[in-house]
Amino acid sequence: MKIIGVGVDIVDNKRIAKSIKNKLFLKRIYTKEEILLSKKNGKKISFFANRFAAKEAFVKSLGIGFRKNLNFKDISVKNNKLGKPFFSISNKIKNLIKKRFKTTSFNFFLSISDEKNYSVAFVVFQK
Repeated sequence: MKIIGVGVDIVDNKRIAKSIKNKLFLKRIYTKEEILLSKKNGKKISFFANRFAAKEAFVKSLGIGFRKNLNFKDISVKNNKLGKPFFSISNKIKNLIKKRFKTTSFNFFLSISDEKNYSVAFVVFQK
């Protein structure tokens, strides 16, 4: 497989702590599933900050950012049984990848880390 793109993003957790108080922000950025999962998570600010950074890093790995009618809710960050994060993406993104990169066979690799003040995410896009 060939690496097509990489993306990285860092977020100030204080900014997200302030933003998530706004219900419109939550609804614009996070999927319903992510919002429900946040209620089971003891570190709510880190939970949302990590996902915000991951979504930003994701679109950077595509090389387009949030253009082409993409929005944050087209991307959902989930965790497997061992806690490893991964993306669930909309058909809109799958179609964009097919058109732009001429492939239907691809992978995204995601790493997320956080400390008290910052969350960072790194993404590798491979086909």
